[in-house]
Formats: sequence, structure tokens, C-alpha cells
Amino acid sequence: MRIILQASKSDGALWSPQSESERAHVREQLERLLAHRLFHFSKRYPALLRYAVEQTLLGNGDHLKERTIGVELFGCEPDYDTNANPVVRFTASEIRKRLAQYYVDAAHFDEIQIDLPTGSYVAVFSRSAGEAAGLELSDTLSFNAAAAPVPAGNELPAPRPLPAPAPHRSWRIVALVVLCAALAGIAGLCAGIWLRTPLNFTWRADPHANPMDQFWSFITNAPGTVTFCIGEPNSQARTSAGPAVISGSAKQPLFYAPRQPGDLAIDDVLPLTHLASALDARGKPFRISTASQTTFGQLRDGPIILIGALDNSWTQRLTENLRFNFLSQDGFDTIVDHRGSGRPQWSVPWNLSDQKLTRDYAIVARFRDSTTGQPVILVAGIAAEGTEAAGEFLSNPDYFAQLLQRAPHNWPTMNMEVVIQTQVIDGHPGPPSILAVEFW
Repeated sequence: MRIILQASKSDGALWSPQSESERAHVREQLERLLAHRLFHFSKRYPALLRYAVEQTLLGNGDHLKERTIGVELFGCEPDYDTNANPVVRFTASEIRKRLAQYYVDAAHFDEIQIDLPTGSYVAVFSRSAGEAAGLELSDTLSFNAAAAPVPAGNELPAPRPLPAPAPHRSWRIVALVVLCAALAGIAGLCAGIWLRTPLNFTWRADPHANPMDQFWSFITNAPGTVTFCIGEPNSQARTSAGPAVISGSAKQPLFYAPRQPGDLAIDDVLPLTHLASALDARGKPFRISTASQTTFGQLRDGPIILIGALDNSWTQRLTENLRFNFLSQDGFDTIVDHRGSGRPQWSVPWNLSDQKLTRDYAIVARFRDSTTGQPVILVAGIAAEGTEAAGEFLSNPDYFAQLLQRAPHNWPTMNMEVVIQTQVIDGHPGPPSILAVEFW
């Protein structure tokens, strides 16, 4: 089962770079993309995107087949089973998601757009009218400068840079937001990874309430509408789109906004259903948005519930200073303990199919985020089965009771982070069990 949300098309016109100068502009855009946080912290996503772009620019599009890429780029055997090892399809799907997330930002509207169309590994390029005019003017100036004769005894004057167009007010706002976010990130790094914000709400948990109500009061007693920020799992139908959200409350069922951003798979809908029901039962209004459509301003408006880990860029960003967080590298997706002796890790290989997955890991967390200033609940597994188990952990009082056995007496007013594991049989998670906890 999937909830299908329609996508809008890019405004850019498809474009085939012909000259070496145009190909150089594409490569510059590629480097700009790969330096972005959406690609910078991975190895395989940049590798496949760079390979696809370079082969396309070299005219080797016919060479870009799944098996060929698996063998040449990921070291697979020439006769490997692409169904049992879907590493190429998985990686390409993640790249499409990250490209859509990158270009939905207004700050990148005038850049060359690089895409991998669904069902293909041949890169396509498009450019806005402003970008096209800039490239053509740049090429014209380069040609004229090279062709114009230079009078004897004279030197060419230093070229004057072209004046940049006056930015629209909205661009200044975007620039200000980006600057503030960058400064906040630098400040966080300077303070160190263990600088974390304690709870500082005026509310106090009701000591007579049941443990589940005490847990949820962290969210339900905070002002503002709760934002569910949902990961966008692998889907060959995944495309980009404009902003859209799904809204709901205790008195109003879920409904779809007229403009819809992408697909939600059943893997994320199951934990979403559990958590939305918990808010619904407690009368707390909420809205639901995919990660690529969730803005920083939206997260500043009220409490946040993050669903999904490696398919949710906001999870990566808001958990980077926690003791336990996610890392994807060297062939494994991993939960890392940054403070434990020997830095224990819980990992799942990239190329492990759903049928062969026997164990998954997840993080359940509740903390006050210093970047947004809002309370956050995290429900995120390495794979979909872990996310589903994490949602069950927060919706079943019997499973939650495991946590209370390890919790200090004043836990209702503390931040917390829990690593859980689940046995997986035929793609279905078993009961969650606790591996590690952190309260602060």
C-alpha cells in the first residue's frame, strides 16, 4: 500500500551541453551538488551521481545499465543477481530523492539542474532562463575576448565583473536564513558534540498520570501545532514537487493538500498511524509533511516528530549532536555510540535485501532541539522494519515499560534517547528490545 502524492514538473528546459565550456559548467554544478550536506556525508551517492554525469557528458549513455554500474562501480560479480542485490536501484532512488530535495530550495532555482529520470541511469540537464542567458553571455564574452585583436603596445584592460542583478526581497530572506543556519551550525561544532540543551519548559509532568501520558506531555503541553516530518523511502516513482503538507487534528481527519509532494510507503505510514493516534487521543493538532517539503520555518512553529532516519535529512541534521545517531559509509548503515567504550555500533549492510534482513536497529528519542528551539520526538530505524518497531515501542505500554525499568525517577522532565533492536522474519519486525539508553 502506498499513499500516492502527485509531483510538479521542473520549470527548467531540457538542455544538452555541446561545447567544452558548457560541459565545464555542468561539472561545476556537479561539484556544487556533491559538496552539499545531502551528498557530502555519503560515499556511494556521490560516486554513482558523478559516474552517471561523466558518462553522459562523454556520450556513453548506452553504457549506463544497472548490471554494468554494479560491476564497475560497486564491485559486484559480473553475473550477480540484481534482484537479490538491488544496490544500484537503491542508490539511484536515494540520489533522486536528494536531488529533488536540493532543487526544491529557492536558493538553487537558477542553477543548472541535474536529474536521473525514473527508470534510467542517464543524467539529464536543464537550466532556467537566467542560467541559460548567463552561460550564453559567458561563452560570448570568452569568444570575443579571444578573437578581438590587441593593438601593438597596448594591453587589454582588466575585465570588469558583470553587475549582479539586484536580489528580490525573498532572496535576501533566503540568504539570511541560510546564513543564520550556517552560523548556528558553526557555533554547535565549536561548542562540541556533547553540548546539548536540557529541558526548559514551564510545564511539569503530572506525577499521577500514567507513563505514556507523561511521555507525550512533552509534546502535547508545548504550544503550537505538531509537525510530523516523514522520510521519503526508496521508490522508483519518487519525483520532485512544490511545498505541500497534510493536516489533521483530533476533530478533523487527515486530508491531502491540493499540491502533493511525493510518495509515502506503508513502512512509514504504520508508525505514523500509531503516533498520530496518540496525539489524536490527547487532542493535539498536527500536520504531516515529507522531509523534502518541510521547511526550517515550519519546524520553528511547534513541536516536531521525526519519522525515518537515512531517508529523512531533518533527522540527520537535528540528531547530529546526540550520543546515538546514524551514519552511512563503507557499505553499512549504522547507529553509532559516540561516547561508549570502543564506540559500539549496530549496523546493517547496504546490499542486504529485505528477504535476508534478520535484525534491525532503531533510535527512539525525546529531546529539546537547540537549533529549532522546539521539543522533538524521533522514531527512526536503519531499515523500514526498525522504524516500524520504534513506532510500536511508543504505542505499546508493555514495551514502554522496559524503558521505565532503566529510567531515573525524574525521567518525565528529562531528555532521553533509546537504542532498540528487533528480530525480522520475512520482512516483519518482532517485539522491540532495548540495547542502550541515555537520559540527560
